[in-house]
Amino acid sequence: QVQLVESGGGLVQAGGSLRLSCAASQPTKNSFAMGWFRQAPGKEREFVAGISRSDDSTKYSDSVKGRFTISRDNAKNTVYLQMNSLKPEDTAVYYCAARRGTYSGTYQGQYDYWGQGTQVTVSS
Repeated sequence: QVQLVESGGGLVQAGGSLRLSCAASQPTKNSFAMGWFRQAPGKEREFVAGISRSDDSTKYSDSVKGRFTISRDNAKNTVYLQMNSLKPEDTAVYYCAARRGTYSGTYQGQYDYWGQGTQVTVSS
């Protein structure tokens, strides 16, 4: 079992940047594929970005491709989501998730462990 704790959310103006962190209670490299999801009020939770278990290949939703970057710091057992050129429609609670599969999935049901989430609000 792994515990995940997100941080780094906050209020930012449109066009600004934030970096979210997901601290894991154990190493994720070679153990878990990791993903970031988000849920806006009244909407379903949606996939944002993922990184594979071993080769660090990444995938992104079309809505964030080119603006967001997922990465992993193995020494700190932390996964990051760098978010640039933020838009009001990026406003949501952002969740970190881990799955035992090789590659990150795009459906929340594919993940085994979840953090509590961190709020990101982008003002226009």
